[in-house]
Amino acid sequence: MSTTREQPIFSTRAHVFQIDPATKRNWIPAGKHALTVSYFYDATRNVYRIISVGGTKAIINSTITPNMTFTKTSQKFGQWADSRANTVYGLGFASEQHLSQFAEKFQEVKEAARLAREKSQDKTELTNPALSLSSHQVLPSPLISANGPGDEKLFRSQSADGPNPTERERLKKMLSEGSVGEVQWEAEFFTLQDNNNKLVAALREANANVEQWKKQLAAYQEETESLRLRVAELEAQGAPEPARESGKDGLGQTLEELEMMIKIKDEEIQMLKNQKSSQREAESEREETLQKLQDLEGRNTELERQLRGAEQNLVEMRGEQERARSEVLRAAELMDVKIFELSELRQGLARLAEGP
Repeated sequence: MSTTREQPIFSTRAHVFQIDPATKRNWIPAGKHALTVSYFYDATRNVYRIISVGGTKAIINSTITPNMTFTKTSQKFGQWADSRANTVYGLGFASEQHLSQFAEKFQEVKEAARLAREKSQDKTELTNPALSLSSHQVLPSPLISANGPGDEKLFRSQSADGPNPTERERLKKMLSEGSVGEVQWEAEFFTLQDNNNKLVAALREANANVEQWKKQLAAYQEETESLRLRVAELEAQGAPEPARESGKDGLGQTLEELEMMIKIKDEEIQMLKNQKSSQREAESEREETLQKLQDLEGRNTELERQLRGAEQNLVEMRGEQERARSEVLRAAELMDVKIFELSELRQGLARLAEGP
């Protein structure tokens, strides 16, 4: 949650997703409705964050760093990975324009975060003269592990013999490209599956309506035919008795009622015939839907093939990631040693300054 020292600089509406932490393959929606997603700037700490709140819970609380990347995976969907939160966030927008505006603002905030970090590093070097010593001024000292006497924790910082910023960016990019590529394929496959399910549901509903209309039409036709036969029987029974006026009046009234019922049934049959024409249109739409479904199945098959290829590439990239992690660990160990040497040098200079 943001405090009073943070100010919103940009807000939009989007459907929020997070990658499934168990499988790293499926998107988990944060809710059924779109949420407000905002960029915040903390002037006190000079930090930019993306925040989205659902009810009383913070759905997104992501601090933007210079090495983050916002990727558009479709015309209305984008995502970015947050290593600190150990997750991948996805946003579904109402239009491509909203997605473009959010992506442009992400680039602006990312650049501002980079400038803020560089400015902070410059201030640190100016206020700490011991860190500005050149590498040839470092006095030789025996190598000591990070867990030395007293088990004091050493903070990692940039060293002259450590990997340069370009190398660090390359290693981080190698570590993140695998997961980002996999998530892109999964997001597109998830969208196709959703469209496929909707088409199948619509097709089943159309088939159910067609069967119901057919049964109702057959029932009405059968009932109409039964009424016609009954009218014919009554007319045959009333023909040889013309003298009985009272019976004739009752029979005439019954015939009028039956004719009225027949007329009503004829109107219902006509209405069902009109519905039958609508049924033909529904069948045409069903055939078109079936064709689209076949096309989607073909595309799904192609995507599955591409996904298997992507998984194979991912296995290879994970091997490269392991090698990259080993390089990072070796670089970190070298940085720890150099930091300890700088600490020893600083303590030595402090003792010389305090001496007679």
